Amino acid sequence: MTGLLTGRVALVTGAASGIGAAIAEAYAREGATLCLVDISTGTGLADVAKRCEDWGVRTITLLADVSKEDDVTRAFADAEAELGAVDILVNNAGILTECRVSDMSAAMFDELIAVDLRSVFLCSRAAIPGMQRKQFGRIINVSSQLGQKGGVGLAHYSAAKAGVIGFTRALARELARDGITVNSIAPGPIHTALSSDLSDEWIRTLTESLPLGRFGYPDEVAPTAVLLASEPGGNLYTGQTLGPNSGDVMP
Repeated sequence: MTGLLTGRVALVTGAASGIGAAIAEAYAREGATLCLVDISTGTGLADVAKRCEDWGVRTITLLADVSKEDDVTRAFADAEAELGAVDILVNNAGILTECRVSDMSAAMFDELIAVDLRSVFLCSRAAIPGMQRKQFGRIINVSSQLGQKGGVGLAHYSAAKAGVIGFTRALARELARDGITVNSIAPGPIHTALSSDLSDEWIRTLTESLPLGRFGYPDEVAPTAVLLASEPGGNLYTGQTLGPNSGDVMP
């Protein structure tokens, strides 16, 4: 532990597995106090919390559906009551389904937009007042390289993740003078439970196209989230999209 985040309160959504879990553990190693939020009622969230606590940091868990306004309001009120105002927000919660537009129902489209994009708005809005009071904040939104390039069978996911990038840029301009930075991370294909739901053909074709020739792992994305949350490392980044993506997108 180097203590880069000691004294900071971080709230991570979608923290029970994958990239969210890796970010939570990386923040714990850097000394952050943690609020881990997920919709899952399984053991994953408690397991991640235990691993974080093993680093000697206070960690609480909350169950919430971050696509729902009432759940978000309650989660942030509970987090602030327990830990104080959130300094670092990681909007990581997301779902992934595969379907061509010609076969996609409106319900499938709406569900993904709600979880992957609406939640970013709801959680950011809830975090802003506390950050403004402190004149410090870090909002980090997990997007995807597919929000930059698109993907066959993933138009709804690509639209949501492109929306995250646009929202990040606009909010960064709104909050810059309040000492709050807003950035996004657009990982490439990562070995997670979400990516395992994609078809074998999709995974094979994408792997063959990657300059690095492989999917990444969640713990290879987490250091980017540490950088953006830290001082002085993250001080000058705002409105940016950083891409740990195996070379899939080279802006």
